[in-house]
Amino acid sequence: MSTFRGERQLDPQALEEAAEWLIRMSEGELADGERSEWERWQVSTPERHRAWARAQLLQSKLGGLPPTLAMSALDRPRSPERRAALGKLAVLLAVVPAGWGSWKLIEAQQWSADYRTAVGQRRELNLADGSQVTLNTATAIDVLFDANQRLIHLREGEILVQTAADNTPQSRPFLVSTRQGLMQALGTRFTVRELDERTHLAVLEGAVRIELADRKDVAPLIINAGQQTDFSSRHFGRAIPADASVSAWSQGMLMADNLRLADFVEELARYRSGFLRCHPAVADLRISGAFPINDTQRTLNMLVQTYPVVATGRLSGYWVTLYPA
Repeated sequence: MSTFRGERQLDPQALEEAAEWLIRMSEGELADGERSEWERWQVSTPERHRAWARAQLLQSKLGGLPPTLAMSALDRPRSPERRAALGKLAVLLAVVPAGWGSWKLIEAQQWSADYRTAVGQRRELNLADGSQVTLNTATAIDVLFDANQRLIHLREGEILVQTAADNTPQSRPFLVSTRQGLMQALGTRFTVRELDERTHLAVLEGAVRIELADRKDVAPLIINAGQQTDFSSRHFGRAIPADASVSAWSQGMLMADNLRLADFVEELARYRSGFLRCHPAVADLRISGAFPINDTQRTLNMLVQTYPVVATGRLSGYWVTLYPA
């Protein structure tokens, strides 16, 4: 999750309070007493002052609150809907300015795609040619089968592909495209993950041929079974041995083998709505094990029971931080 470049993360409590004030203001004009209370609040500590600066930036970018957040809060001061709205808004404040643009882009990509999954959801598809595609969390794809090709365009997220032979006379190639390039399956099973500015490919069976999107003059690269690589639109990464657990998510598991807690938390956050982070004091703690992604709260409980960390939640679980025990 993005934050201001070079700026430390804000206190979750200050962001929650700023979110509450934004929602109260969206409901109508503050009374004189409320306005005085708000003025005292925003100058009472540096953290609150910075949190309100984020709130003002968000307002200037949007011209107000996202309607779905504001509507959830109306006339329900203690309702679950209001708590959910506060949680979403506090997370949004944490990632302004880059976060809103990313949120809108992903939202647009997800809802206009042929097939999609929500955060924490997986979906299995059987395509017309007998191939199978599994969508990981927060994934969006388009599928185009015509007389010349079988194409999957990965807009966002991660997929596991098991190709089938094409029984048409044309023997159409099976292709997967991302913003960074075009991959052709050579009788294979593989995973593709769309990252910010690169694509991650891991080949489990067969081989995959890659062409870069912006460098047609560069010869294609073939990745064989048991290998993985990252590539941008202009450069190939090195082919290295594939992580044995790269497709564990398709079985509902997140695997860790002597993994930094910070890296594990970053992966787990993909399967959980809201904001999940760990304190720098435990970021380098090494963990191992198999953890369920279908129940992220259970995974957090397993971490707390096994390692010297505690999980502190705010905003009805929307904001969770792991601290030293």
